[in-house]
Amino acid sequence: MGCGNLPKFRSLFLLFAGVALAAPFASTTAPASISQDAPILDPITDNPVVSGLGLVVKEYASFPKSEPTPPTGDPRLDRQARINYLSPVPDRSSRLAVPDLNGKLYLLRNGQPREYLDVGATFAPDFVSSRGLGSGFGFVAFHPEFARNGRFYTVHTEWGAALTKPTDLPTQSGTKFHGVITEWTASDPTADAFAGTRREVIRLGYSGQVHGIQQIGFRTTAHRGDTDYGQLYIASGDGGLGVVTDDPQNLAIPQGKILRIDPRGTNSASGRYGVPASNPFIGRPGALGEIWAYGMRDPHRFSWDGRRMLLGHIGEHEIEAVYDVRAGDNLGWNQREGHWVFSRTDRCNLNPLPADDASLGYTYPVAAYDHDPPPGLPCTADSGHAISGGFVYRGYDVPRLRGKYVFADLVDGRVMYAESRAMRRGQPLAKINELMVYDATGKRVKTSELAGHSRVDLRLGTDARGELYLLSKANGKIWKVVGTRQFANCRTNGMVVVNTAGARNWAPVTPAKWQFPGNEVVLAEAGVARPGPRRPFEYAVLTKGPVVGNVRIDAEVRLDAPVSVANRDVIIVFGHRSDTEFYYAHLSSDNTIYPHNGIFVVNNADRFRLDDQWKPANSIGAKPAITDEAWHRIRVTHCASTGEIAVYVDGRADPLITAVDKTFTSGRTGFGSFDNTGRLRHLTLTATRP
Repeated sequence: MGCGNLPKFRSLFLLFAGVALAAPFASTTAPASISQDAPILDPITDNPVVSGLGLVVKEYASFPKSEPTPPTGDPRLDRQARINYLSPVPDRSSRLAVPDLNGKLYLLRNGQPREYLDVGATFAPDFVSSRGLGSGFGFVAFHPEFARNGRFYTVHTEWGAALTKPTDLPTQSGTKFHGVITEWTASDPTADAFAGTRREVIRLGYSGQVHGIQQIGFRTTAHRGDTDYGQLYIASGDGGLGVVTDDPQNLAIPQGKILRIDPRGTNSASGRYGVPASNPFIGRPGALGEIWAYGMRDPHRFSWDGRRMLLGHIGEHEIEAVYDVRAGDNLGWNQREGHWVFSRTDRCNLNPLPADDASLGYTYPVAAYDHDPPPGLPCTADSGHAISGGFVYRGYDVPRLRGKYVFADLVDGRVMYAESRAMRRGQPLAKINELMVYDATGKRVKTSELAGHSRVDLRLGTDARGELYLLSKANGKIWKVVGTRQFANCRTNGMVVVNTAGARNWAPVTPAKWQFPGNEVVLAEAGVARPGPRRPFEYAVLTKGPVVGNVRIDAEVRLDAPVSVANRDVIIVFGHRSDTEFYYAHLSSDNTIYPHNGIFVVNNADRFRLDDQWKPANSIGAKPAITDEAWHRIRVTHCASTGEIAVYVDGRADPLITAVDKTFTSGRTGFGSFDNTGRLRHLTLTATRP
């Protein structure tokens, strides 16, 4: 997973060193070529946006404890059960297949796991699951006609004496592990425990203990008679050597590639599988005919949406990416990482594309996010991010997900989506939204809470109907996505407070600093710090109407301080009970320090930041709310019953800032600033009584 991360804060060092910095590329734009030979310090400036949409999940299954072989002291491998995927058994039985990297294949029926096959025991003592995060029994793929022919395929890792066995394709120098694909034929496909025969299909050699065979699978959308029907795709990583060799670009070896084979064919050198005649490199001198696409580091998970393969690709330096992969594509590793130049001689920087890049034929991501490592993290250290690919939702039970590519960061457990229609080759990168997660009781939770560990080890799977599931190795549990929930979607229509302008309707802290011309409420003179807890210096409370509970605040605001002032702000007060008890939304042009551009509570103590967007390690929050001197529409929704708070700017569908807090369940509304000037108009409250 991603290592070699350049902290954004190194930019100061580079500036002092006299290095001219290239402007960072916006995440929503496929970068244009630029000529400056300068490092890209923040490759993707737009972070995933927290969506107001949340997944409702319900615990579906729990798996028994399993142990790595041989034992290891690595806490990343000491998980409850290293469940690695979930997929439907294609026999209309509603059974789901779940492999555990430590060796066992389970079949789930109605959420109850049952051991179907012990792959680890079958291949002992050569089987290994404790060397590298992906070693062991990694994957299972059922033939589309499993119900009739009983065939399925597995991937597992071997070492020791097994290394004397010949591989089917060239190995990496100093091979230490073999990735083996086996075909199994069940004598009774309907049975809940395997009985039948097996044969080896293909064996590949890797020098490193990471980035072996990550996934195998059939194109689930292919039909009988399609040239792709029954062809097996193999996502083969670079063995961890892409940072020191050109293996991913070398078409004479299988590492760092997606391969496509016919597992029932015989025209390979070994005769144990076939090489499809339609593969893109058939007949090219020096190239393996098995290769379907190349230039990959860690092709972690792929899925199909129609004829489209969408690949979640784990980056080295900073970029986690989704690719729309087609036959013959070169994803660029190790010459490229995402839309940037990667150099083996400088693992601490990504660099701009050369002027002639368009002529080089690389394929670039359709969606991506970067690591944003904290300051001081060594540039070759693991930043704790790695993409786990996902699926375009085409199910029926969760209509608001239709057409969304749902995926996850397997380490930190964020669940995200991009609109599939926006994920287009050669177009701007698709916007990524982070989904909230709710448990079956309606409580908003983090996946780390569900998993019981900060390292979530999250994967996604689907059943035969296309419904989504989340899996965690941390506690060996599976949750089914059973619905969606809109954040801060409480009832606020008990009463409406309008016509709020006029001095008679407002109680300012310092009346002399305020003006009330026409329909405006104007803070004309900056406030000053007051005794007591740290809180906004100057504000006015709306006295018209009663104290409210759930409330939706709609207004237009303007920052009157000139744009040249870095810390310009206004605030929206809500839940106000006294001068030292209230919430406020801080709307600022700056998002780089703790007091700016967030949601805060003052509870007889210094203001405390509540919002989800603030990242203290990086000292950065949500995108600046207001950066000019124009009027902007603001909506603040406070659901007192649930504690959910959302701030929207200019009618955007996604909230800019979100938080959950139940300190105050009622109060009044207000407007003000710390030490700036600004104005408000057209204030309307839609609310319920407490």
